[in-house]
Order: sequence, then structure tokens, then C-alpha cells
Amino acid sequence: MSNQNYIRKILLLSANPRGSSPLRLGEEMREIKEGLKRSKNREQYSIDTVETVRYRDIHRAILEYEPQIIHFSGHGVGEEGLVFEDESGQIKLVDAEALAGLFQLFANQVECVILNACYSKYQAQEIAKHINYVVGMSQAIGDRAAIEFAVGFYDALGADKDYEFAYKLGCSSMLVAGIAENLTPKLIMKSDILLSNSSAEATTIYVERPPIEAKCYAAILQAGALIRIRSPQRMGKTLLLEKVLNSAREQGYQTAKLDLKLADSDILADTKTFLQWLCVNVSDSLDIEPQLDKYWQDVFGVNKNCTRYFQKYLLGVNDSPLVLAIDNFERLFPYPEIFPQFCLLLRGWYEAAKQGDKIGNLWKKLRLVVVHSTESYPTLDTNHSPFNVGIAIELPEFNLQQVESLTQQYELADKLGQQDLSKLMELIGGHPDLIQQAVSYLKNPQASMEELLQLAPTEQGIFSDHLRQQLWHLQHNSQLELGYKKVVMANAPVRLDTEVAFKLHSLGLVKLSGNDCVPSCELYRQYFSVRLG
Repeated sequence: MSNQNYIRKILLLSANPRGSSPLRLGEEMREIKEGLKRSKNREQYSIDTVETVRYRDIHRAILEYEPQIIHFSGHGVGEEGLVFEDESGQIKLVDAEALAGLFQLFANQVECVILNACYSKYQAQEIAKHINYVVGMSQAIGDRAAIEFAVGFYDALGADKDYEFAYKLGCSSMLVAGIAENLTPKLIMKSDILLSNSSAEATTIYVERPPIEAKCYAAILQAGALIRIRSPQRMGKTLLLEKVLNSAREQGYQTAKLDLKLADSDILADTKTFLQWLCVNVSDSLDIEPQLDKYWQDVFGVNKNCTRYFQKYLLGVNDSPLVLAIDNFERLFPYPEIFPQFCLLLRGWYEAAKQGDKIGNLWKKLRLVVVHSTESYPTLDTNHSPFNVGIAIELPEFNLQQVESLTQQYELADKLGQQDLSKLMELIGGHPDLIQQAVSYLKNPQASMEELLQLAPTEQGIFSDHLRQQLWHLQHNSQLELGYKKVVMANAPVRLDTEVAFKLHSLGLVKLSGNDCVPSCELYRQYFSVRLG
């Protein structure tokens, strides 16, 4: 695999913060080092280690050691992210999008990334958009299995084998050791990701949920409009946002979209930095040069400066209205120095548009669309609404007619009759993402509805990743876990504490029946009655 004169650098990262279950990370690192020391090509490798990794240490270690192979050992919690430490040694989750953005910067240097952590395939899939070879775990993996995989993988590299062979030997080593977890590691290659992405983009499917779309299209035409789109994750918020922006562009409006997931933590640590980042990004979206030096005067304070920048520059460069869309607004919730001030700022702009003077006419040109997930509500004070002005858009589940429309677009109408669709919706309701997963799965000629329904509430089922993510939310809030156990164990609606009911509803786990709670779908009842019972 390697040139004899080329030294391939391996960087071993590990994290096991306080509050997370202990792992045998030291043993894994020792075994990797010992295996490479004994290999015939040991002179072609160097190993550096960084333990108890904080999230800020990742890029620092890559800059310092310049590795071609990065191996992370620790915890993962599915879509929520990989578990690192913060400055106090507590848990800090870093999600797939953030990790992918980081590795994109080092794509010309890093060849392979190993995420030896439970449920890390989400991060692996995102990182593989930029790195040629990435290994992630599709489910939980035991300490022994993780160590055996690492030993086999690096033994193969030490024998001058390529990454694909090393991955296969790692999986085989687990079986030889008598550990039946050989299907857990998944090798994801950049070439495969690019191919699947191009295919997915060609078949993007959007199912309308009237009258929501028409309501949004009409609202965006109103002077000084503010639209708030909210729901649990994976309900279609971002797709709806794109439809609204396209409608605005058809009207000749300017549009600027900000995704707060792309804002580095350093940006969100300071209000001035964040608001300047906002101004520069909107300027960039409008394809005009930022003019902070001209319009930002520290004597005015940060909110006033941001307002002046919009008022004197961004809203004045064009006579047409400007639609400013802010996606993943929930990213601000954990930042008490920024979140309340920014909400007040947006509210101030919204109120300014109601004035009848010259300034009011200027702010009438601004249309705001704020999009956020409600999963973060359990960490918020329910007495402090994240935002309560403008028009609120709650995304509902699909109804039967909309699910039928989806199956027709997937060309599955002949395979799935009304009886099959009724059984599917009895199990998962009309949750858009779960419906999409089911329909995508059933596109496979060998897939059957009977097998899907039978395995659905198990770790073998196609919804297991989603279910584990919801379980993670419950396990990190004892009040919610206890309350939800009552709900799934009961045969009738259950009255819960108002705050607990609100937070379970925000997670999408319950539906409200008056003041009482029932599981959102039969899938949740079956899965969580076992996991919490």
C-alpha cells in the first residue's frame, strides 16, 4: 500500500468523560502500538496519542501531528454526536455535520478515519463526503469487539495491506475471537457517498401538506413578515424552508439563508462576534462586500450596530424585499449570553416594520423565517419561550392520502395496497422520516412488509437508529424517563406533570389527548415498554 520511504502517521484520540461509562481505551491503544511494533513494515508508521480529548483538542492535534490516519476511541450516541470533553471534563457532544466540516479542511492530508465508538456510522457517513476511507459503528460495540477490530485492522496495515483489506481483517478478527459483532463496523468510502448523493439528489421527493405551504407563501408576501417553522427533527422543516425561499425568489425577492449548525463554537461564545458573523454572511449571500468597518461603531453597542448595518446597508442595496432565513435556530438555545439578546433583536426588527415612518418602511422590506427543532426544549425553562411573535407553523405528520402520494412517487403503488399502508401507519403513524425510511426499504424487491413490521421494534429493525436516539434523550432526563414509562405501560391516556408532558411532546414521543398523554405511535409503545420496563 505504501511507498517504502513514506512514513504514515497515525493519531490515536480517546475520550471517556466523567459521567460516561468506563471503556478500556488504554488497552486498545497499547494493542495497536504493540501490533505495529511487531509488524514487518513498522518503520513505515509513527504513532501519536492524545487522551482525554476535549472538542477543541481535535483540530489542534491534527495541526500538530499532521496524521494520515485518525483513530478515535470513545462513546457515540447516534445522530446526537460523538462524546468528547469540555473544559471541565464533562460531556460535550460533537455532531456529524461539525466533524465533517472539520475533516473537510484536512481532506488533502487525512486518508482514513476510524471511529471506534458506538453508533458512530452517522458521523462516518458525513466525514466520508471528504475523506476516502472512514469506518463507523452501526450499533453498540463492546470493549473486546472494539479492541479485536483495531488489532486486526492495524496488523493488516503493518503487513502493507490496503484500507479495504484492513477493514475486512478487523471484522474477521472479531469472529475468530468468538465475538459475533463482525457486522457492526461499516466501511464507508468517499466514492460510494458521492455516487449515492448524486442519485439521491436526482430523486428528491417532497410531499405537500396543505394548507401549510400556501400559508407560508402568502405570509412571505406580507411586509415585515416573521414566520416560525418548528417541529421535532426530521419532520421536513428544511425542505419546507427551501420551498418558501424558492417561492420568494419567484417574486423577485432577495434571499439569504444562514444555517447555524455551520457556526463554530467560537462564533457562538460572544454576542459581538456572532452578530458580525451574521452581517458578513448575509452580505456574502447577497454577493456584496461586507462593510463592517464603515457601519459598525463600538460606541453604539452590539444590537444597535447590527441594526444599523441592516438598516443603512443591507436593506438599502436593493429595492426588492429581503428574506432572511435562519435554519437550526435551536443551536443558540444553550448560549444564554446570545440567545435572549438575539431574540429581542429579531423582535425589535419585526416591531420596527409596523412603524409608519421612513425607518418603518425600510424594515418592511425584511421578511424573517426562523426554523428550529423542538428536541432542545427539555433543556429549556418552559416559562421562557424561545420565540413567540409572528406566524407559527407546526409541521404535522403525513395523513394516509399523503403517504399514498409518496408511494406513487416511489413507484410502489402496485406493491403496497391500502391494507399494507394502513398496517404501516398503525405502527409508525405518519412520521415523515419513518415513512420515508419504510418506503425506501420497500423499494428493494426482496423486502417485505411482513418482515419490516416484525423487526420494527427491535435492534434489527430499520428504525433502530431513530429509536436509540429517542432512548438517549430519555436516559439523560430521569423525570422524562419515568413519565414516559407510565405512558407506554398504560392502556389508557396518562395525566403527567405539565412540564414533563410538554417536553415529551416536544421530543415527538407523545400525542396529547386533552390534558393526557398517549404514545405517538405503536412502534414507540412496543420498543419503550421493553427498554423502560
